[in-house]
Amino acid sequence: MKWRRLGQVFDFDTSDFAGEFIGFAQSPQALVFDDRVRFYFSTRERRDNSKFVSQVQYVELSRDFNAVLGRSHGTVVPLGKLGTFDEHGIFPFSVFRHGDEVWGFSNGWNRRKSVSVDTAIGLAISRDQGRTFAKVGDGPVLGPSLHEPYLVCDPFVRVFDGVFHMWYIYGTGWKPAGPGQEPERTYVIAHATSDDGIAWRKEGRPIIQQTHPEECQALPTVIRFGTRYHMVFCHRHTFGFRTDPTRGYRLGYAWSDDLVHWQRDDARCGLDGSTNDWDSDMVCYPHLFAWDDKTYLAYNGNNFGRNGFGLAELESDD
Repeated sequence: MKWRRLGQVFDFDTSDFAGEFIGFAQSPQALVFDDRVRFYFSTRERRDNSKFVSQVQYVELSRDFNAVLGRSHGTVVPLGKLGTFDEHGIFPFSVFRHGDEVWGFSNGWNRRKSVSVDTAIGLAISRDQGRTFAKVGDGPVLGPSLHEPYLVCDPFVRVFDGVFHMWYIYGTGWKPAGPGQEPERTYVIAHATSDDGIAWRKEGRPIIQQTHPEECQALPTVIRFGTRYHMVFCHRHTFGFRTDPTRGYRLGYAWSDDLVHWQRDDARCGLDGSTNDWDSDMVCYPHLFAWDDKTYLAYNGNNFGRNGFGLAELESDD
């Protein structure tokens, strides 16, 4: 693939959000309108106990992505009640139109004591064109299970030929890098299907081959051209990814003709770190979308999206 970088199209620090939240515009997810694209993302605020929570917000950009035409105000998706799976935040938030509604599959997270976090996947539905969402219930639609006992998160959902398809990740375990260090998680990409978007059938296996046992795979995004499906995701090492750019997030690519068998070929992805300040050390949390017969990739750069997100336009492929 050959991409034309459009640069960082949303800078959190110069936006109106900077006065309300402490930073981050993580995992940009597009909802396309006739005259604008709305990008949902997760940002952070500090609660009274000085700990962070992540909230869903959105910004609307013009057709050339150079002007802000609108933004969210107030709560887009409410966080969970005390003790629920999304009590402490939602990140990421995958949206798409379904009939007259906009559906959003959320990755809810909550803090734990023995490890840093637990996660599950919820569903919220909007009937006001995506400005606000109401949850279908207080619990998740997909979570840890008998053979996936750890984290279940990072949903990306689309309907192909009348069937709901969810790509998500699940944890394969927690372990510390060494004595006295905090445990880190490893996770891989999986797949599930549904007839109604609520009751899901897990495929029950990793679908993308790991390049090494401590590779973490995250945020799959899938688009179809003709009869072939294309996936972009990000991957990193389990340990050292916060301080060593060579172990941090980079993009991966895979393709499939049947949504069952996937062929990984990262070299064809064609988008890696640049010499720009905002995405020189990290490229993560990708999102593919089509608009006006063009294909775009939204993504975060350094520091896990602390300063905003950027775009690239697909110029050609094989």
